[in-house]
Amino acid sequence: MSILEAKGVTKIFGGLTAVKEVDFRVEKGEIVGLIGPNGAGKTTFFNMISGFYRPNEGDVLFNGSSIVGLKPSRICKLGMTRTFQIVKPFPELTVLENVMMGSFNHHARSADSRAKAMEVMELLGLAERAGELAGNLPVAGRKRVEVAKALATEPEVMLLDEVMAGLTPAEMHQMIDTVRRIRDTGVTMVIVEHVMPVIMSLCDRIYVLHHGEKIADGTPEEIVSNKSVMEAYLGEDFMIEAEGNA
Repeated sequence: MSILEAKGVTKIFGGLTAVKEVDFRVEKGEIVGLIGPNGAGKTTFFNMISGFYRPNEGDVLFNGSSIVGLKPSRICKLGMTRTFQIVKPFPELTVLENVMMGSFNHHARSADSRAKAMEVMELLGLAERAGELAGNLPVAGRKRVEVAKALATEPEVMLLDEVMAGLTPAEMHQMIDTVRRIRDTGVTMVIVEHVMPVIMSLCDRIYVLHHGEKIADGTPEEIVSNKSVMEAYLGEDFMIEAEGNA
């Protein structure tokens, strides 16, 4: 049984079909990528599987049970959490207090919540910044806090929405290491990302959306060699680069 599965999910806004009959599955322990051009339906798809949108058609299963119609807070309690493209920490709260917002998901007592938050921050290299105001952090720091808040909810599955955007190459390498360390703790990961070297190096499998439809899925090697993906998204420059690195 897949830990997360979407069956024929469709989302329509007025007369626009943003996502059309997409099938998607994630096995426990995987890192799965979701790619596609801007407007392909990636974030809409994330919003459906995390409970922020209800599909017009289809079903979403988490650990074998349908979660369609459940509130995001309930889905988080069940063990699936997400980050967002636009990072919005609580700027007047410390890094520790921000991460505690996530750990309150399973720890009602402040002492327990604080202990869990500190454990997560140690793992993500944030412990030394626990007392800093989150609003004073640079982009990379704010993104790391966003990931820490999500991880502090103690998920089985994390959905990461463009956590590499706006980072320098060095910061990207640090975030890649962070994602791998999180997976090594037993958390299954689904990643929306535009930075192709990141996707190709991190993911076990990749799904490709184009105009709301799934046009391909497979290993990174299969995706790179898929002509439909090349034409729809990766483009000639990436093909040349991929061939040069072969």
